[in-house]
Amino acid sequence: MLKKIPKIISPELLKILSEMGHGDELVIADGNFPSAALNDRVVRYDGNNVPELMTAILELYPLDSYAEHQVFLMGISEGDSYEPTIWNEYTEILKKSGEPYSVKYLERFEFYEQAKNAYAVVATGEEALYANIIIKKGVIK
Repeated sequence: MLKKIPKIISPELLKILSEMGHGDELVIADGNFPSAALNDRVVRYDGNNVPELMTAILELYPLDSYAEHQVFLMGISEGDSYEPTIWNEYTEILKKSGEPYSVKYLERFEFYEQAKNAYAVVATGEEALYANIIIKKGVIK
């Protein structure tokens, strides 16, 4: 056991977060995301949702203040009238983290391409639609 590490952070995820460098990206994926098909480094968090995991990760993980965008969301598909209320939760989590951030919305397949190049994917059991998020790691100042 270690002090001050959120209990939801597994040793495997802690190792990945520690290995990541400035500019590396982490996908926190919902339960529908094709995690294993897009990235070879997948950490399973099937019993957890994205907001609780994102909150814990941002306690340890600085966002990249040097990048134009630090956060990427999968935009709503054309013709879909669904309104992802989970994005409001993300906004609150990001504000509470105190990290400066800018959000970019990516078309579904554009998001998949970016996920292929991410350092890792954290596959959650999140049931909300459009809950996939990519966060870019910064430097400790």
